[in-house]
Amino acid sequence: MKSVRTLSIILAIVGSQICTFYEAKAQNLSGREKIEAIEFSPLEFVQPSPEYYEVSGTQVLLLEDRSLPLITVAAQFQGGYGRFARDTYASAMGLPAMMRYGGTRTLTPDSLDLLLDYYAIQTSFGTGGGSISSSMNSLTEQFPIALNLWGEMLTEPRFDRDQIDIWRGLQLERLLRRKDNPSTFAFSRFNRLLYADHPIGWEMDESDLATSLIEPGRFREIHRHIICRDNMILGITGDLSWSDSEAVIQDLVDRVPPCADSLPDSPIPNIRREPGIFVIERELEQAVIVMAHPSAVKLADDPTYFAATMGNSILGSGGFTSRLLGHLRIEEGLAYSASSIWTTPRRYDGLVGALTSTTPENAIPAIELMTETMHELREAPPTDRELGTAVDRVVNGFVFNFQTPTRVVSRIMSYLAQDLPEDWLERYSRGIQKITPEQVHKVFTDHLYPEEMTILIVGDLGRIGLAALERLGPVTVLMPD
Repeated sequence: MKSVRTLSIILAIVGSQICTFYEAKAQNLSGREKIEAIEFSPLEFVQPSPEYYEVSGTQVLLLEDRSLPLITVAAQFQGGYGRFARDTYASAMGLPAMMRYGGTRTLTPDSLDLLLDYYAIQTSFGTGGGSISSSMNSLTEQFPIALNLWGEMLTEPRFDRDQIDIWRGLQLERLLRRKDNPSTFAFSRFNRLLYADHPIGWEMDESDLATSLIEPGRFREIHRHIICRDNMILGITGDLSWSDSEAVIQDLVDRVPPCADSLPDSPIPNIRREPGIFVIERELEQAVIVMAHPSAVKLADDPTYFAATMGNSILGSGGFTSRLLGHLRIEEGLAYSASSIWTTPRRYDGLVGALTSTTPENAIPAIELMTETMHELREAPPTDRELGTAVDRVVNGFVFNFQTPTRVVSRIMSYLAQDLPEDWLERYSRGIQKITPEQVHKVFTDHLYPEEMTILIVGDLGRIGLAALERLGPVTVLMPD
């Protein structure tokens, strides 16, 4: 108690001296001038850095955190539905769910759930187009048991037939409800329109869920291709050191078999490049509008990429300070929300465009205003203030990328999986702070062409007005399904 009381007294004295200093300095100032006169020492932030190890050819990252008696282990496996043929789509999509809920070689699904609850073990399993990830969190005292159980879930899933049937039923129910959310439906159909039979454009349908395509043997085959040692990166955070964990991590890695063959590369998409207006008729009170065209800007440590990300924020992804929302919502009242998109894959072209929803009667004015807003940024650079706001948003939120050791490690794992340097986030922060309005203007003039947009509208064509819409360009009416 004495040390706490002494510290409080010292802080009070120091605080009093600081206040006296600034009161004297600002005695001739008033209002906002007093606030702006306050000076602060520059803040320095050093990213927590994990330790790196290699276990039987597998990269392992470790970041100690003794604040709580908890340990988290995460695994990322290269490979997902986007790497394989369409007839494996359902089994690849369902693999994470089956690894979690389908039991293990020695445990039925119910027995597995009971053990996870008993030992307070949290697990997660997920997938994207190119990878599958999983994590496990447990109390330090239960860590060996938890790691062993999680290892069995990863490497020896049972693929219980009843659980497969339950998962299939959920997917069929989802298909029936797919049209209930117009925005989700529009984005899905837009991907199909631009990417056709590439995995980005795939949508689950009943033929994918044929029982012959989701038998346990199908899941085992896709599991064999993905869940293997050469595809894996491990990350560990929490209440342990490498000497505490080396033996059990070695056991875990040894349980994961080496890959029998290499993963196929993700296919390069052949993206639609012809402009056009497409309509899916739905009697809705809001018309959903999505527009985009291919963009050659790729994720890289390069000024063009940094300028594109800041340009995207200025155009529409920056919320209320962006031009799209300012024009459509604040100035004209045409829409509640509006945003831009600028995707930047590593290996192939992405998309640049915009999206909004509005009443059917305002769909055409909204499209015209979004197009005019894009032309504005092609015609003149953004203001210094606009760019400063976009950069400050990123920089001021920078520390939140490091809120927990688990977030730090998972972020670095993601960078390693994409062949990015581990300090990518710092490089990104430095890169955007060097961008000028002229560089943003150049990336817009080089990569944004409003008249080349593919435009999809999901809404009531009668209220939109076909004749008026055709004045913007040729219109194609698509079937809802």
